[in-house]
Amino acid sequence: MRVLIVDDHTLVRAGIARLLESVADVDVVAEASTAQQAIDLANIHRPDLILLDLSLPDRNGLDLLAPLKQALPAVRIVIMSMHNDPDQIRSALDRGCDGFVVKEAAPMELELALRAAQAGQVFLSPQVSAKMLAPMLNRQRRPTGIDALSPRQRQILHKLGGGLSSKEIAALLGISVKTVETHRARMMEALGCRRANDLLLLAARHHNELA
Repeated sequence: MRVLIVDDHTLVRAGIARLLESVADVDVVAEASTAQQAIDLANIHRPDLILLDLSLPDRNGLDLLAPLKQALPAVRIVIMSMHNDPDQIRSALDRGCDGFVVKEAAPMELELALRAAQAGQVFLSPQVSAKMLAPMLNRQRRPTGIDALSPRQRQILHKLGGGLSSKEIAALLGISVKTVETHRARMMEALGCRRANDLLLLAARHHNELA
């Protein structure tokens, strides 16, 4: 696998090159410090894979993805970055990058990213994938049923389960009957109750739980 390293820091490029020297079947064919150098060297050396930093002095690395892919349709591009902003990662993936590795990653991650890209797969550093999955996991963990009700709604549902009417609940809680009825309507919608009686049955069933 012939690799082009693109990073504006000389020591970083040297460190990555030294690391890749120990990886079997990997050959660093060139190093670039700017976006223009990256394009020029990519056209000259025709690498199989490009390790691309996002922060370059003359151009954002994200903006390099399209011209590099256009010049070398078969090239694999793995981004290296100090940042793991989910929006930036999504943008990179949408523009065709084949992996995203944070610079503080363990050396083994870089080799895994290279091998994955070579095999046509996408590799994300664990820190990156965790941030990408967090919103989805949070949605999955969102409370449902009576657990999703507000404290006031749970309070009203508890009173309904005890056999109190809307008027009695309003007087007990110091709120208007209209407010109680509004809460009842919203609870019916949230709990999937089609009839008022369904809400009363559910309230009675969970009366002790709501106390």
